[in-house]
Amino acid sequence: MQRFNTLLKNPELNALHTRTQETQAAQKIWNAIAPDNLAKFSRANSIKNKQLNVYADNSVVAAKIKLLLPSLLIQLQKQVCEVTAIRVKVQVKSSPQPKHKTPRKLTPAAVSSLKELSVKLAGTALGDALDKLYKSAD
Repeated sequence: MQRFNTLLKNPELNALHTRTQETQAAQKIWNAIAPDNLAKFSRANSIKNKQLNVYADNSVVAAKIKLLLPSLLIQLQKQVCEVTAIRVKVQVKSSPQPKHKTPRKLTPAAVSSLKELSVKLAGTALGDALDKLYKSAD
C-alpha cells in the first residue's frame, strides 16, 4: 500500500489527473449546451483563455457547430461560464480495417445429410430451409 501512496504523490500523475478533470468539466459543459445529434459526433477538450475547444468527428459536424456558434455562446453565458469563443477542430477517428471473412464450405457428406433431412422434412418450414441450404452449398 505504501508504494501505491507514493505513486499517487507523483507530480506527473497529479498533472495528468488535473488535465483529466479539466477535460471532463469541459465535456460536461459541452453536453449541456450542444444538440444531441452534434454531441454524439463531437468532444470538448478544454477551456483555455475563455475559449472552449471542441473536436468534431468530420467536417460536416464542424460546419454545423460553426453555424450554431452564436446560440451556443448564448447558452454558455446563461450557464455562467466565462467562455467568449468556441474553437472547432476536425479530428477524424481512425477505424480499423474490417476483417475479411473466409467463406465456409460444407463437406460433401454434410451436403448429402442435409439433402436427406430436407427430403424427410419436405413440406415443413424447416424442410424448405434445409432444401435451400443444401442447394446453395452445391
